[in-house]
Amino acid sequence: MASNSNSSERQRIAQQRLRIIAAHLHKHEDGDSGIIAKECKIDATGSTEENKGTVPRKRQELMKWNGWGYSDSKFLFNKKGQAEFTGKRYSLSGMTLPSLQDWFENTFGASVKHKSPATPVLNASAVPPPRLNEAFVENLKATGIPFSNEAEDRVFRAHGHCLHEIFALREGKTFERVPDMVVWPNCHNDVVKIVELACKHNVCLIPYGGGTSVTSALECPPEETRCIVSLDTSQMNRILWIDEKNLVAHIEAGIIGQDLERLLNERGYCTGHEPDSMEFSSLGGWVATRASGMKKNVYGNIEDLVIHIKVVTPRGVIEKSCQGPRMSTGPDIHHFILGSEGTLGVVTEVTMKIRPIPEYQKYGSVVFHNFEAGVACLREVAKQRCAPASIRLMDNKQFHFGHALKPQVSSIFTHFVEGLKKFYITKLKGFDPHQLVVATLLFEGNRERVLQHEKQVYDIAATFGGLAAGEDNGQRGYILTFVIAYLRDLGMDYCVVAESFETSVPWDRPDTAGGERDGVRHGQ
Repeated sequence: MASNSNSSERQRIAQQRLRIIAAHLHKHEDGDSGIIAKECKIDATGSTEENKGTVPRKRQELMKWNGWGYSDSKFLFNKKGQAEFTGKRYSLSGMTLPSLQDWFENTFGASVKHKSPATPVLNASAVPPPRLNEAFVENLKATGIPFSNEAEDRVFRAHGHCLHEIFALREGKTFERVPDMVVWPNCHNDVVKIVELACKHNVCLIPYGGGTSVTSALECPPEETRCIVSLDTSQMNRILWIDEKNLVAHIEAGIIGQDLERLLNERGYCTGHEPDSMEFSSLGGWVATRASGMKKNVYGNIEDLVIHIKVVTPRGVIEKSCQGPRMSTGPDIHHFILGSEGTLGVVTEVTMKIRPIPEYQKYGSVVFHNFEAGVACLREVAKQRCAPASIRLMDNKQFHFGHALKPQVSSIFTHFVEGLKKFYITKLKGFDPHQLVVATLLFEGNRERVLQHEKQVYDIAATFGGLAAGEDNGQRGYILTFVIAYLRDLGMDYCVVAESFETSVPWDRPDTAGGERDGVRHGQ
């Protein structure tokens, strides 16, 4: 009898938990599991014009169709054989990099005399024609939601930024299958309508945020015969409200990182979430890929920042019925959505934690005799739980790479100072240029606390033979994060291919990552 009683109690508890989870799935009042669509908000003039964000609907007007980033920004070797970075958007823009050519040729055995330029213009006639679902198109027209089946719009959203995807575009090769349409919802309720129509007409949807995916998640299956629609969330780019008392903000998921930070900064706040791709990646993309940022030590990863997620699925809208920061009942529906890569639904709105802009920010850097000493220092920093907002250890190869990206000095005095620094580190302090490594640091917060924190980290570094290497190196290392991605396009111009990898290893096996990296470098 006791056994039956326990079993019944377990079933009752399980059913109760299932009811809690099911309660997150909103349904029609008549019990139908369809989606309730409401009208989007419009401005006072009644206009539904394109929302003002950095990313336009026609992304190809601003960004490369076959490479990384802005069309006006790229690395190149000029007529004198010197490397330079074009455009005006970055601190490195317009500068000459005198050491990059030697590093490039010596590291990869390439020659700047042998160039393999990318295909300059998309051959629209080679793009597979769209397989349109006419009934879906007619119903979509009735909603007034913008859409396109132009070749350039479709190809731009047929890929992310994996090496094989970009390489194919540069070589002028077309994808076997691309989206048949691109649709631009302006708000959550537009997405509801689109998903409802897709279910009704058996149409495939692929959510598209910033397009920075490196997991092949945006590729269309060649065998798919149904109409494929790319749902571009870029026009859903507003901060809907800010709760200054609870320090949370409710934001549309299509907003890209740089716009989100800019708009929050105008109000005196920030998220602190800065993935390497934050210029172009979207908030919804961060949720869908379970993103991490450069300042996670202080602000956390995206799963630590998210309070609430609104998702449109074929079965309904998933959202929690309250804004409570935490619930003890489980499993948490958010854990299914985070990292789901758009397979479960379309993320439309996110409520996340925000913080006041830190009053003080300070960069720093530390040089170590070798990689082992650097890892040991970072391990001790982690043990003492005193990691700064960002701390990154560059091995010797990365150190020389960073040195190759130094711009040409503007004065004899600056050149003299740089020479003194090199002499001091290598000759007086005995650091071997072929072994040394550098950790870059970023501290944020209250000024007094930052200075105390900085001293603690530098004291730890000193016990492992570390030597403070100045703020400039730390700042350069941090800022270069946003331009390094452009180098892959330069490499492919000269038959050098590159790919980014992220490897997570335990503290007692740091060589695992190094071995994997070297194996890839040597083609093993």
